[in-house]
Amino acid sequence: MTATLSSDVLQDDIAVAIAQVIAAANKQARELDIDVLQSLISLTQYPQNDGWVWRVNYGAKDSIGQRGGDLMIDVNPDDASIQKVLWGQ
Repeated sequence: MTATLSSDVLQDDIAVAIAQVIAAANKQARELDIDVLQSLISLTQYPQNDGWVWRVNYGAKDSIGQRGGDLMIDVNPDDASIQKVLWGQ
C-alpha cells in the first residue's frame, strides 16, 4: 500500500516517530516469521530512563480458542532501534 503524505502530516513529529517505530518493529517481526498483515497490532508507550519507549504488540486477529503467543517489540523512538523482544505465553 503506497500513500502520498501531505506536508502537514510529515511535520507532525509524533506521526513520523510512530511510523518509524512501526516500520522497525514490522521488520523485526517478519524476521521472526510473524505474518504482520494477519496480526492484530497495538501500540503503547511507557517511560524508561528519562525517555519513552514504544511497545508494538502483534497478536492473533482471530484469538478465539488461542491462548498467548503474542510478540511484543520495544522500540526506541529516537533512533528506531529495537530495545527488547518478548514472546507471550
